[in-house]
Amino acid sequence: MSKQILVRNISKEVGEWIEQERHQYNMTQQEFILSTLNKAHVATPKNERMFPKPTNNPQFTFIDLFAGIGGVRIAFEKLGGECIFTSEWDKYAQKTYKAWFGEMPAGDIRKIKPADIPNHDILAAGFPCQPFSIAGVSKKKSLGMAHGFKDKNQGNLFFYLATIIEAKRPPIIFLENVKNLKSHDGGRTWEVITKKLEELNYSIFHKIYDGAHWVPQHRERVFIVGFNKKIFGNSPEFTFPEPPKDKKPKLRDILEKAPKEKYTLTKHLWEYLQDYARRHQEKGNGFGFGIADPDGITRTLSARYYKDGSEILIAQKNKQPRRLSPQECVRLMGFPEQCKVVVSDTQAYRQFGNAVVVPAVETAGKEVVKMLLSKKRQGKQPLNGYDFSNLRKSNKRSTSKRERAFEVHITK
Repeated sequence: MSKQILVRNISKEVGEWIEQERHQYNMTQQEFILSTLNKAHVATPKNERMFPKPTNNPQFTFIDLFAGIGGVRIAFEKLGGECIFTSEWDKYAQKTYKAWFGEMPAGDIRKIKPADIPNHDILAAGFPCQPFSIAGVSKKKSLGMAHGFKDKNQGNLFFYLATIIEAKRPPIIFLENVKNLKSHDGGRTWEVITKKLEELNYSIFHKIYDGAHWVPQHRERVFIVGFNKKIFGNSPEFTFPEPPKDKKPKLRDILEKAPKEKYTLTKHLWEYLQDYARRHQEKGNGFGFGIADPDGITRTLSARYYKDGSEILIAQKNKQPRRLSPQECVRLMGFPEQCKVVVSDTQAYRQFGNAVVVPAVETAGKEVVKMLLSKKRQGKQPLNGYDFSNLRKSNKRSTSKRERAFEVHITK
């Protein structure tokens, strides 16, 4: 297959350089440009993951929508899956995702055609929670802004997700959101979501997990799992695994021994936070900073942590308390230690405040994968009209290394 690249508006200096170089090496203009492009390609560092894949023999495929920094991906890879498509619109989250996984996610889900998404076994998505979270709704109400499905920027993204589900009909869908999703707008939001998924012919199960079972942080999230009735029947026997009961994570286990001084609050900010808390206590409100117990757990890490760190402060001897460092947030969310921060502190706090607790996703997904693989083992014959063997073939990426010829035309 032949492609052409038309380059316009070459500056005089660049044009003269091209002419000088190609004459020196006795090349045509096209030969010189192709040679230069090839050298640039060879010199470009190849994409590499910051940490290796848990397995090189994946047992199922999944896609990662509203991926953030990839917490769901890490969990499902540990469960034996291969991620074959990712979507995330935030450019800073994309930077982190590429550094960690060696891949640049596709952008805005509203601009992605479902036909361009490969067939997959599990569709995983943590659609935006801000329109439904307690903090997000309170802020929007105070500013007179719409929230929930009335939020034009984020609230209606669930329906784009539903369009993809309808087009691809994956065997299993795995969704995650804030606990408040169930009670938002008097329960009407939850009713709309579950009804839509049921209309798409999925059996729906849900469970709320608190991240404190795995990490030293109180973080409640709802997990929604849907099984395609055409594959699993009308009444699949599914139960979410129970969280570990014997593990009692402690904050001190994730703290750095010698944190950088820049995470210590300034005297001015510390005085402001104390005054703010005092004023609200006098009014009978519970607003204020939180000094975390090193032998206990923290409050929920939020995306606004970068502003003052007030919800999770670490006491220090003979000086003001400090924020968590971004690398401590890596541990607080249950990400692998190899996940190094590659963005500014501000962006890192936002990313971790919007992320999932990785081991909670892994626990929730364990039984899901078990059911999928059990059905796959029976998949030598079509199941309820769905042939898993054909799905696996359609998911295989092309390994052809056929070179494509490019013609280069430069116009001045």
